[in-house]
Amino acid sequence: MSTETKTKKVTEKEEVKTKEVKKVKETKEEIKFSGKYVKAVGRRKTAAAQVRLYFKGKGQVLVNDKKIKDFFQLDNHNIALQPLKELSLNKDVDVSIIVKGGGVKAQAEAIRHGISRALLINDETLRDTLKVHGWLTRDSRKKERKKPGLKKARKAPQWSKR
Repeated sequence: MSTETKTKKVTEKEEVKTKEVKKVKETKEEIKFSGKYVKAVGRRKTAAAQVRLYFKGKGQVLVNDKKIKDFFQLDNHNIALQPLKELSLNKDVDVSIIVKGGGVKAQAEAIRHGISRALLINDETLRDTLKVHGWLTRDSRKKERKKPGLKKARKAPQWSKR
């Protein structure tokens, strides 16, 4: 094979790759929120969620720049949006969330905590409703650390008398 045919094949492959990348960028729609917002932080175990509530919205929820349906499965999706559904604000408020750490369920519960705190900052009269459900209290249970000489946090090796 000559060097000319090799370069032609390489350039054809590169052209195909660039076309595919362009198509992906065109189909991805970006959602931007604007206006005044209320900011709060929610936590659970090692998960932390930074929540921004935009009032006068359309009910869109973004988690780490993805729609919430793409980020969570249905059960965790429902856990995260419980405060909005309880107060029937899910179609009036846009929510932008950045969540880090923890597992999937802990992240959903951190989001719920953050949304509750943001709602409380905006309207203090909602405290009773949110408090009854326990959404304002941070669930601080974490995994206990392993101690030296033990197999796990509390599990000791089997003891033998002799």
